[in-house]
Order: sequence, then C-alpha cells, then structure tokens
Amino acid sequence: MKKLVPDPPHTAAHRGRNPEHDLANQQIRQKLSLQPADASLIQSLKQTISTPVSRDSLFSVRGGINAEEALLHVSLLLKSAEEVSDEITERGSGIERGLIWSLVHSVEMARAVVDALLDGSRHRPSLK
Repeated sequence: MKKLVPDPPHTAAHRGRNPEHDLANQQIRQKLSLQPADASLIQSLKQTISTPVSRDSLFSVRGGINAEEALLHVSLLLKSAEEVSDEITERGSGIERGLIWSLVHSVEMARAVVDALLDGSRHRPSLK
C-alpha cells in the first residue's frame, strides 16, 4: 500500500539549541549582574591557573598571568586565526567557502569583543 502522507522529515539533533551553551550564557549573565557598577571587570578577574590546552596535550596555559595580558594574547591568537581563515577562504569553493567565511566573521567578532574590553579598561575615566 502506498502512503498518501509522507513521514515528516527527520530533524538533526544538532540543529536545536545547545543546553550547555544556554547554561554557560546564563552563568555569565549572573556573574556579570553581581559586579558593582563602578568595578572594572578586568581588574576583578583573577590570574590564570595552569590549564592544559586540550586533553593529553603537551602544552598548557601558564598560571599567574593577569587578565589583561591574557586577553591581549587572545586578541593576537584571534588576529592570526582571521588571517589564516582569510587565506583559506580564497582557496575554498562552494559550501566550504561559505563555512570559512562564517568562521572569519565569528573570529572577527570575538576579537572585536576582546579588544573592546581591553580598550574600555584602558580608557576608563576615573570616578574620583
């Protein structure tokens, strides 16, 4: 017997919202809401702790680095990722090019946020 109504399309599990990201965003918003209005976020951050770059990695983040220096390094890493992504985009084709282009813009936006945090902490007027 032939079906008159087709089965609904299967939706991929990864297309929905990621509960882990939602929880992380909620935790960040809660921590930011607890900061006093006149406190510098960068000044309130603690120093880095020694953390492996990835599981079973030979490399790790060095402990004892202040937040501003760590963010400067993140900005440099993101700038490098932008430049590499730009080069790869020129060689991509079809969907690859679109995916890499999206990656370039995500990295650019992330670097803009880091740089804005750094610039905001440097040019913050004193509240004396």
